[in-house]
Amino acid sequence: MRPGGRCCIGTLRWGRSGLPVTYLLKTGDGGWVRIIDDANLVFHEAGHPIFGLLGPTLALYGGTLGQLAIPAGIAAAFWAKRGTVGCAVTGFWFFENFLNVARYMADARAQVLPLVGGGEHDWTNIFSRWGVLSSDTAIAAVVAGVGWLGMVGVWGWLVWRWVASNHHRQDTAEMVDHPSR
Repeated sequence: MRPGGRCCIGTLRWGRSGLPVTYLLKTGDGGWVRIIDDANLVFHEAGHPIFGLLGPTLALYGGTLGQLAIPAGIAAAFWAKRGTVGCAVTGFWFFENFLNVARYMADARAQVLPLVGGGEHDWTNIFSRWGVLSSDTAIAAVVAGVGWLGMVGVWGWLVWRWVASNHHRQDTAEMVDHPSR
């Protein structure tokens, strides 16, 4: 949040167009937004050895945990500093990751996605351990739905905050113009 409780109007204008653009990018050819998803892949791959320090099970889950923990941590930092726009943007990034996780989950049986280093498929192993491998696409659809709802919710929250700050400014301006005695 900027001084006086205002957030950037330009960001809201971008937000209004950001969801449709993200939808088109994510549902287009391959659903890969290069600049964001390449970074997400780096955080995913880094998560394996980082969480692997805590044991082999967390090493397996570490990829998904890593790609979710980075944007969640940054969003928390913006929240703590009352950075409304930064919190919304990183919250959007957090939920955008759910679309990638869902895509990876849905591939658990088919295994057609290229894997970095050609290793084992995380979600094939995870779903096999849980006994739900045959439900990979159904689980992926729910995770993708949560991602889309989260992205819409974050932008809705940002718009709500903007409207509330505008009402607050109007109320404050009226009190200054017409102080009661």
